[in-house]
Amino acid sequence: MLELTQRLIDAAEGGAPVLLAVLVDPGPLPLAPGARLLVEPDGRTLGSLGDPALDAAVARAAPGLFARHGARTLYAAGETLAERHTEGAPAIYVEVVESRPTFLVVGAGHIGRALARLANFLGYRVAVIDDRPDFADPALIPEADEVICDDFEAALERFPIGPSTTIVLVTRGHKQDELSLRKCLGRGAAYLGMIGSRRRTTAVLDHLRAEGFPEAELDRVRTPIGLDIGAETPEEIAVSIVAEVILLRRGGTGAPMYYRARRGPTPARS
Repeated sequence: MLELTQRLIDAAEGGAPVLLAVLVDPGPLPLAPGARLLVEPDGRTLGSLGDPALDAAVARAAPGLFARHGARTLYAAGETLAERHTEGAPAIYVEVVESRPTFLVVGAGHIGRALARLANFLGYRVAVIDDRPDFADPALIPEADEVICDDFEAALERFPIGPSTTIVLVTRGHKQDELSLRKCLGRGAAYLGMIGSRRRTTAVLDHLRAEGFPEAELDRVRTPIGLDIGAETPEEIAVSIVAEVILLRRGGTGAPMYYRARRGPTPARS
C-alpha cells in the first residue's frame, strides 16, 4: 500500500503519469470496495482490484485512458470496460494521475495574453515567452505563473518540454515563429501549434522540411491553428485555439452537440 501511495505522489509531482483504478461497486463479485490498481504507461501493474479478470480489463483499457487523461467511472462488461452503466456490473473509478500540465505561450501580444488568461482559467501552469520587455511584463499577464523576457531560441532551449506541455506559437512574425518552432520540434510536447495563414505556415514547414527535419515531426505541428468557429477578436481566436487543444487532449470530435428528437407530423386541425 505504501509503494502504491508513493507512486501516486511521484506522478502528481512530475514523474511519469500512472492510471489509478478504484473498485467502487463490486456488483455480484465477492470483492472489497476501495481496492486499488495502478497501471503504468508501459503496461506494468501494481496492486489489484481483487479479481484477475477485472485487472486485465483495466490494463487493456489503459492506453486509451492515458490518451484521454481525466477521470471517469467505467463498468465491467465481459472482458472490457464500458462507459454506460449496466445493472449489476462492477463499477470502477479510473483516473490518470499526472502533474499539472503546462501551457507555454510563445509570444505575448494580444492573442498570447488572451491565451494565458484562458489557460490559467482551465487550470494549466502558464508560461509566456517574449523578447520584448514592454510585452514580457508580469504586470500585463498576471495570470501567467512565469513570464520570460529573453531571445526566443535561448528561452526555448532552456524551457523543460515534455508530454504534459502544450506549446502555442503566436509571435509577432513568421521569422520568430520559424526560429521558435525549430527549438520545439522533436521534444515530445503534447500539443504544438503555430498561428498563421495557410500560405505562411506552409512556407515555414517547407523551409524546415528542406533542412531535413523529419516529416513525422512536421506532421505533428497543428497549423493553421485552432478550430473554425469564425473567430475574429484576440479572445475569440484564443477560444478557438484552446478548443482544439481540449479536443485533442480529451479525444473529442468537434462536432456540434445540438440535438432534437425527431417528431412525427403535427396532426391537422379539424
